[in-house]
Parts: sequence; structure tokens; C-alpha cells
Amino acid sequence: MQDKVVVITGATSGIGRVAARKLAAHGARIVLIARDSRRGQETLAELNAIAPQVRHAAFYADLSRMAEVKRVAAEISSNESRVDILINNAGAVFSRRIVTEDGLERTFALNHMSYFMLTAGLLDRVVAAAPSRIINTASNAHRNGHLDFDDLQSAKRYRPWTAYATSKLCNILFTRELARRVAASGVSANSFSPGFVATRFGDEAGGFHALGLRIAKLFAISEERGAETLMYLASSPDVEKISGEFFYKRRPGVLTEDARNDALARRLWIESERIAARL
Repeated sequence: MQDKVVVITGATSGIGRVAARKLAAHGARIVLIARDSRRGQETLAELNAIAPQVRHAAFYADLSRMAEVKRVAAEISSNESRVDILINNAGAVFSRRIVTEDGLERTFALNHMSYFMLTAGLLDRVVAAAPSRIINTASNAHRNGHLDFDDLQSAKRYRPWTAYATSKLCNILFTRELARRVAASGVSANSFSPGFVATRFGDEAGGFHALGLRIAKLFAISEERGAETLMYLASSPDVEKISGEFFYKRRPGVLTEDARNDALARRLWIESERIAARL
């Protein structure tokens, strides 16, 4: 990982923060994207203490707002000539339906469209670093997801965990189609499930959902264990030539029929492009 440039979202807490620390300790330069400036500066100070000889960097954006996704991608592109590893890791679940300024349901915006648009904005820098890697944090929760192209924004019916599960299905399908499209460029794209991890995830969901999560986390795995597959995909030579796959516990994970559906992946890509084009 020496001198590799790693762009990572969701690096101020949870498995993202663990991975950022470990990657920095192995010689990588971390470029983190954070929403909260205080937590961003705390994480940046921690990374600088781990590897003071490396010029780590922090950029700030609310990734549920697509104008900010485009802005931060442009800022990083201006600052970096290459990106060896792009890790799309930020995500959340929300107890009520919130529509962003872009007219997108917030779960879909943050958990899927930010992956799609940040990757698009940085793809030339990732290609410039080939052989390079894109890693998308998905979840085994995708098994409970279902794509309704007539209601991608959950306007007809919003259920928090269904919206979250569907966004994780989107992550896997996006990864499959991305891998197909970049196959000749030397870039690999894989997704993974960290398992159920005791992190800050869901703490801001509100209501009974946040309370239920806090209780469930008493039985969750540690952040360090949750980050193991992310570290494996970022650094192991074993997966250097593998692309378009979904991993769990550092092995190929079990996918639903929808998550293996390449036609569905292409349709999601086209719809995501259509959404991005109007923003």
C-alpha cells in the first residue's frame, strides 16, 4: 500500500475509520470525504499521527446532495493526479421519508446515487492509476431489497429497512455493471458486506428504529472485524484480477436472483444516468 492514494467516504467512524487507520499504517495516503468538519479533523489528526510523513487530506460534503458530490469530486480531481483505490462507504438508514433538494428520497440519494456520481466524477483518476480498485460497501440486507423502477423514490410506500435493503441491492448491481464497463481499463470493482457491526450506523435514524438498533448492536461484531473484508479487497493480491463480485467474510457472498441479474444492473445504470443528467 506504500504511496497508494485512497479516497474513502464514511471514514470518520465505523469500519471506514478502522480501514483508513490501517491503510495509513501500511503506507497509503488517505483522502477522506466527511460531512462533519469536527469528526473530519479528528480523523485527519489521527491519520497524521499514524503516518506523519504522508500528506493526508480531508474534503467536506453532504453526500446526499448531488451538487456537493459533484463539487467534492471536482475538488479531489483538481488535487489528485491519480486515485489508486476508491472506497464508497458512507451510508445510513432513516426512520422517515425525507426528500432532498434534488427530489430524491434520502436513502436512495446517499446510499446509491452518491456512489454512482462520485465514481463517475473520479473515474478518470482511478483509470490513471490502473491497476486500481473501486470498492463499494453493500450488505447482506440486499436480500430484502426490491427494485421498483416505477417508484425508486419510495413515494408510494416508505419503510425504512426496505429502503435501506433496496439501496444495498443497488450497490451490488451498480458494482456489477461498473465492472463490465471498466473491464478493459485495468480497474476492478467489487462490493462487500461487512456483516452486522457495532458502529454509529443508524444512531441518527430516530424513533424506535434507532432504539432497536442500539439494542441489536449488543450482539454485533466489532468494527475491526467488520473492516476485515474491506481491507482484504483494498490490499490483497488475491483479488487483484477479480471484478464484479460480492464478498462476505473475505469470500464470495451469496446473492439473490435480483442481485445476480445483469439486465437489472444495466437498467439501474441507465436510470441512474438519467437522474444524474437532470441534476
